[in-house]
Amino acid sequence: MNPQPYTGTPSYTLTCQMNHEAAAMERLCQVIRIRGFRIAKMAVESIGDELEIALTLEGSRPIAMLKSQLEKLHTVGEVMLGVQEIPQSKTA
Repeated sequence: MNPQPYTGTPSYTLTCQMNHEAAAMERLCQVIRIRGFRIAKMAVESIGDELEIALTLEGSRPIAMLKSQLEKLHTVGEVMLGVQEIPQSKTA
């Protein structure tokens, strides 16, 4: 794994449970992009008729606003905000 340089942009972890419907993932990604966040990492697991999505997002806007917007999507059942990831600065 290559270490990424610290860009100063906050990083957040979200876990989202949603119904597995056509275009559901596209709508989720679109809301994330429109709200000013960048997907740094995404892991998706299909469990029956549902998807469990673990996201690492980067962005300087309020994460609570994004969480609220994602919860409004009709395919989303639950959005859980994880602990904010803070990259450690390197010391010489």
